Amino acid sequence: MKGADKVLPGTKLKGKWHGNEYTVIKSLGKGANGSVYLVQSKNGLAALKLSDNSMSITSEVNVLKHFSKVQGKSLGPHLYDTDDWELKSGSPALSFYVMEYIKGVPFLEFIRARGAEWVPVLLLQLLGSLSNLHDAGWVFGDLKPENLIVTDSPVTVKIIDVGGTTGIGRSIKEYTEFFDRGYWGMGSRKADPGYDLFAAAMIAINAGVGERFTKDSGGGEKLLFDKIESVPLLRKQKPVLEKALTGKYSGAAEMKKDLLSCLAKPAEKENSRKSASVPKQTHSAASQTRTKKKKKTVSKSRRSNAYSSGWMDTFIVVSGVFILYALYIFHFLLP
Repeated sequence: MKGADKVLPGTKLKGKWHGNEYTVIKSLGKGANGSVYLVQSKNGLAALKLSDNSMSITSEVNVLKHFSKVQGKSLGPHLYDTDDWELKSGSPALSFYVMEYIKGVPFLEFIRARGAEWVPVLLLQLLGSLSNLHDAGWVFGDLKPENLIVTDSPVTVKIIDVGGTTGIGRSIKEYTEFFDRGYWGMGSRKADPGYDLFAAAMIAINAGVGERFTKDSGGGEKLLFDKIESVPLLRKQKPVLEKALTGKYSGAAEMKKDLLSCLAKPAEKENSRKSASVPKQTHSAASQTRTKKKKKTVSKSRRSNAYSSGWMDTFIVVSGVFILYALYIFHFLLP
């Protein structure tokens, strides 16, 4: 880099062709093909990527332009401007483009703060975005946690830095070893949907295990499968992760469907358990109801019998008194 990674806060960049001015606030990160800065523009905060490799900038701009044509789908940051910056008259210009600034938390930082149970939730969202990306004819390529931001309200995972995005069928432009199937000896570096799905599974493993590790002499596949088995959270999604690692998915939508089914199984078992216990509870409740009704009926019958018995006793006593009184009158008072 000839200075693209050395721009200080407060520096003002003015586009050579469009004349738009941007004030650097801070660095957001740097990669092989440039550095990204948070800048203040006339329209508010934005992210500016600066590079001395004009071909790289042109390629990324074309990708973002293509994404913007996919109606109703958010495949990446919105593109605002592209231009050149001359540090001083006669010096080589640095190319840049300005895009939407996505405010959020880095993927792994979010998982550490909120808990590992968020991994499959965010993975489902990521697979939805990858499905749209692949349908548009692109593979993200350098898919890793550093290129994922999680926004709040609602919680949403966003893909950033399209520097490694490659057209399907071509050779991957950029990759990071841990997330590269070629490094693990489990596939080529040809841009196809399976390349991104392998990386998505590795992101889940990275988040679940809590660290990155290197391959050993035992073979990449065995080591990765053992890591999945060693973490309870990953073990629950084992069939999905292993299929992604071994390239058995035709697309992101298929993997997403399997992951949803996998996550639904514990809930189905719990619902089944609850449902199985309902008839017993209903039977018990019905039995209690019948017992109560029976007791109520018996009690009512007893009260009725007691009521009838009481009237009979009273009738007999009154009748007896009346008869004795009649005999008394007949014998003593009548002439």
